[in-house]
Formats: sequence, C-alpha cells, structure tokens
Amino acid sequence: MQVSNRLNTINGTGDDGWGLFNRSRKMIADGVKITELTIGEHDIRTDASILDAMHASAKGGHTGYATIPGTNALRDAVAARIQSRTGVPTTRANIMITPGGQSALYATHLAALDHGDTALFIDPHYATYPGTVRGVGGVPVAIAATPENDFQPQIAELAAAASDPRAKSLLINTPNNPTGVVYSRDTLDGIAQVCKDHDLWLISDEVYDTQVWDGDHLSPRALPDMAARTMVVGSMSKSHAMTGSRVGWICAPEDMTEHLINLATNTNYGVPGFIQDAALFALNAGEALETQVAAPFRRRRDLTLAALAGQNVVQIVPAQGAMYVMLDIRATGLSSWDFANALLDQEHIAVMPGESFGAAASGHIRVAMTIDDAAYVDAINRLVNFAKSRISEK
Repeated sequence: MQVSNRLNTINGTGDDGWGLFNRSRKMIADGVKITELTIGEHDIRTDASILDAMHASAKGGHTGYATIPGTNALRDAVAARIQSRTGVPTTRANIMITPGGQSALYATHLAALDHGDTALFIDPHYATYPGTVRGVGGVPVAIAATPENDFQPQIAELAAAASDPRAKSLLINTPNNPTGVVYSRDTLDGIAQVCKDHDLWLISDEVYDTQVWDGDHLSPRALPDMAARTMVVGSMSKSHAMTGSRVGWICAPEDMTEHLINLATNTNYGVPGFIQDAALFALNAGEALETQVAAPFRRRRDLTLAALAGQNVVQIVPAQGAMYVMLDIRATGLSSWDFANALLDQEHIAVMPGESFGAAASGHIRVAMTIDDAAYVDAINRLVNFAKSRISEK
C-alpha cells in the first residue's frame, strides 16, 4: 500500500529541522548528560492552581464531548483579552478554541488556501511552517528577513512575492521564533499594506505576545482595515506554561469562524471541557500569572547580554521578545550545523542550528532560555569559549 503524496512530501526534500534535537534526545536516552537549550519548553511546570482547576472540572463531570467552538465562557474570556489589548471589538463569534497553536496554524491555512495556492511566510520561521502549508495542499514560499536588516522583513520583497496571482496568504510571527525580534510599527504597517494591495489573508502567529522585553506587542489585526482579513493564532502554551494541555485559539472574522467551526466538527471535534475550564481559570488569574511565567526569560535575556559583553566572537541578534536568543557565530567560520553538532559532541550542549528555521538564519544558532539561571549562564560561557577556541584553530 502506498502513502499519499501529501504526507510523503510534507517535510519537503531535506531535513525537517529537528535532526540535532533528535540526536541530543538519543544521547540523553543513552545516559549522556546534555544541557538542552533546544525547544521552547518552560523549566517550570504548569502552575498548581491551574492543575487544581483542571482536576476539579474533570472530577465535577466535564469529561464528555467538547463544545466544538469552545465553551462560551472561555471564548468570552479570550475575546475580552484580545479586545482589551488591541482595542478592536471582539466577541465570542470571532473565537474558536483549538487543540493548541499548531492546530490553529493548520486550520487557518486550510481556510485560506485551495490546492496549489501559494502561502507566503517569513524566513527565519518556526520549523513547522512549510510542512503546515504542504499539509493543506498549498505551496510554501519563504521571503528572507536577513541579519543585515535585524531580521525585519523588507516590504518591497514581500510585495514582489505577493504579486504572484497564486499567493493567497501571508504568515507572520511577532515576537518572532526563532530570532527573538519584535516587528516594528513600520514593518507591520508595510505588511498590512501588502495584504490589502494584493488581497491576502494575513495569518498572525502571536503565541509569544506576553513575552516582550523591548517595546510593545502590536497585533496587525488592530491596524486600519485589517480585522476583516486577519486570522490571529493564540495559545496558552507559552503564556501560561500549558504546553502539554494543548489549548489555543483562532480569532477571525465572524463568517470565517463559522467555517472554521465546520472544519473542527469534521476533524478534532474540539478541546476537552476540563482543559478549557483550566484555561479559563488561568486567563481569569490575570496578567500577574502571565508576568510570573514570562519573568525567567526576561531575566535570562539580560543574563545573556551580560555574558556576551566584552567579546566579539558571538554576537546577539536584537533580543526583544520570546523565550529564545539568536546568536551570530559566523566569526568562527563554521556553518551553524557544524557549530551546533561540534558543540553537542564536545561540550554536551544542545542548541538549534539556524538553518533549522530557514536559510536566512545560516551562520546563527537559536538558544532556548529554558534551564535555571546558573546552569544557563554556565552554558552560555562555555558556548562562547567553544566559539573562541574555533577561531584560534583557524
């Protein structure tokens, strides 16, 4: 029996971006002690009060079939959160609860694209973006945001790609994974204009909206005339350390939300009620809990800056948000793959090669700030010393 061509080609023709991560996990399974700075998994667990709420809901009987678009209470809470932060009128009719942000990315692209349509996205990008587009039958097209421009997308290049009549959507992510860059107001204004000029859906991945260290988060849905053509992807994973609970949302125009609900009815059939109740409890805890979850990453961003001061071998990309820093290691003369693999072999430190996230991040590595402060600083210092040793060998 044959596997469908869609699944056979979902990761394209190359590495899916997870090669080094998988190798580090195998080393751990074989008993090697590895300092893991690879994936965006908090070093704290979901707050006990959220788990208590989840347990109480399950024990109370909210374990039957889910309400497909999400419970009214949770949709109302998400809508209120979005409206208060963006100023854009938002109701439950704009909200569908999803099994995490990845499910929302898949659904929004399935909603925006027909088979063979082009979906634009920015390189560097989260590793699943191209596969998500291929999975719905679309054609992924990356537009490079280069280190020379601090990884801010260039509007002229976006407009050129958008002029393709097959282009139907543009996916952006700010604060950005993997770079840690927050898109400027000028960049977002330009992105909005491209979408209006070329009649594109804008899919805005905003799962890091609570992790902004410099400046402010601006949702492009709040820009003039953009609410009608924007679908926002949100998640409890990063903001509330609920990665394993798999609860996120899509905020979209009302008519699109109805279609997305039809899709959910025929695919995942909703998110378990007791998990939705836990998410509602977490949102009702307010910004104090979100600040508590984000605080270690703000602190470690500052620790990174201090550790890198006074040397010019390893340079940091503007670290404005998210739980990662992107480091420029081009001075070593190594590719990011070679640097990361050698670092893993010699120092037992696992980081993600920049090319895991697209060609534009070549010569860079992504470091997840997801271990305790002392171990993290030690790892950064060892990484810098490793880089310096590579220069001395040249």
